[in-house]
Amino acid sequence: MSIKIRLSRGGAKKRPYYRIVVADTRSPRDGRYIERVGTYNPMLAKDDAARVTLVEDRIKHWLSEGAKPSDRVHRFLAGAGIMEARVIPTQTKKDKPKQRTLERLKEREEKAKAKLEAAAEAAAAPAPAPAEEAPAEAPAAEEAAEEKS
Repeated sequence: MSIKIRLSRGGAKKRPYYRIVVADTRSPRDGRYIERVGTYNPMLAKDDAARVTLVEDRIKHWLSEGAKPSDRVHRFLAGAGIMEARVIPTQTKKDKPKQRTLERLKEREEKAKAKLEAAAEAAAAPAPAPAEEAPAEAPAAEEAAEEKS
């Protein structure tokens, strides 16, 4: 018979309350259990002492008998110092962008940098002085005078 230490749900709709129970793995989640060894109330604040209550001596007894805790219960037991926390393995590279995507991002950054530099050079270059309009009008005035004659 395989034994697990797991959560059994109780409470009303949208107001969960869990019992930490020792049960046969073949029994349903909220069904028959061997012994109740604690409670978990997720509605309480995380720093509240009554959020997780454990009967440590009975839990140690069942662990020595070969009971396996579920993931969530394992976290509770690690927090209480009964068991060691599970080691989280390093992530694979599947969540990282591929080589081609990295190249495209690099090209975009270079283009953006080139645009900024071109805009900075254009702003730094002195603006051409406005051409004087008076000399340009003088020949036009002379031509108009010649036409009248």
